[in-house]
Amino acid sequence: MKRILAIDPGLSGGLAHFANNRVTLEPMPSTDGDVREVLINYLSQSDVVYIEKVGGYIGGKGAPGSAMFQFGRNVGFIHGLIASMLTRCIEVPPQRWQKTIGAGTSKTHGTRWKAHLKGLAQQRQPSLNITLKTADAVLILEHAMLAEGLK
Repeated sequence: MKRILAIDPGLSGGLAHFANNRVTLEPMPSTDGDVREVLINYLSQSDVVYIEKVGGYIGGKGAPGSAMFQFGRNVGFIHGLIASMLTRCIEVPPQRWQKTIGAGTSKTHGTRWKAHLKGLAQQRQPSLNITLKTADAVLILEHAMLAEGLK
C-alpha cells in the first residue's frame, strides 16, 4: 500500500501522513532543526509527497516583503529536504485540491473559509483532532489519496 505525506508548507501549516491505513498529523514545526527532524522521519516512511504549490503572496493587509521572503525561504527549505530524500514530489495548487474534494471557494465562504476547511477535514477524518494548522494538510492528503487511487 502506498504511503503518502501531504504538506501545507506555511509556518501555520502542517503535515498529514498516511501509512498502514492510519493518518498521523503534525503541525508545522517552528524551527529549521525541528522541521528537518520531523520531515526526514516522515519522508523515510513515504512513497510520495503531495505539497501545496504556493506563490509569493502570503495574504493579509500590509504583509511585509520580509514575511513573504521568509515564507519562500521556508518552502524552499522543505523542498530541499524532500529532494535530499529522493522522494517523488507532486505540487498541487490550492484550487486543484479544493476542487477535488468539493470544498467550494473562499469567495463562497468569505471570512469563514478556514473554519469551513477545518470542518471538511474533520468530517473526512472524524477520529482525528483537526486544528487550523493541520486542516489543509488533511484535505491535501484526501486529494492525494484520490489521485493515487486509494479512495
